[in-house]
Amino acid sequence: MGRLSGVEAVTIDAFGTLVELADPVPALRELLRTRVVERSREEVAQAFAAEITYYRAHSIEGRDDESLATLRRDCAAVFLDAAGAELSPEEFAPHFTAALEFRLLDGAADALEQLSTRGLPLGVVSNWDSELPVILERLGIGGYFRAVVTSARAGSPKPAPRIFELALERLDVPAERAVHVGDDPADEAGARAAGMRFVPAPLENLFEACE
Repeated sequence: MGRLSGVEAVTIDAFGTLVELADPVPALRELLRTRVVERSREEVAQAFAAEITYYRAHSIEGRDDESLATLRRDCAAVFLDAAGAELSPEEFAPHFTAALEFRLLDGAADALEQLSTRGLPLGVVSNWDSELPVILERLGIGGYFRAVVTSARAGSPKPAPRIFELALERLDVPAERAVHVGDDPADEAGARAAGMRFVPAPLENLFEACE
């Protein structure tokens, strides 16, 4: 197993490592257009970037159905304000959320299958709201994971180690026997703070490290 000998569990980041977001701008432009709000692609892209910045800072607030609905309304409000669209965030929020289409990154499903056949318990550790398990199930990969821990569940985002510690508790594996795969400096910093080893994304790099 090379430098990863003794690994008994693997945790994996979600966005950028397992899944990506399909370009939402065309769908969001159409949503605005149906409400008689015409905006250029660039204007919508900038408004969506503002929403992403807000979401990343507030994803931990989406802990349950009620707080997630509030977070989505607030995200929609940020988008609409940035787009200069005087529309109701409450009405727009469900449509805004539906326009965000997540899809698996190339090679992710095959890599998960290979890890599963090796008998390694797997977990997801991600700065995300409480909806992440539903998204993973929708993409057909939820069954691979014994633990899915989000920043909303942990109460703090990566690089704080708590999110990793919760995953390790659920996987029932000591930190020194686990490795985390992710695409962001916060992944590495958080994993190492929790006492885990780290391999940078893509997920296939884990197999190279094990040779």
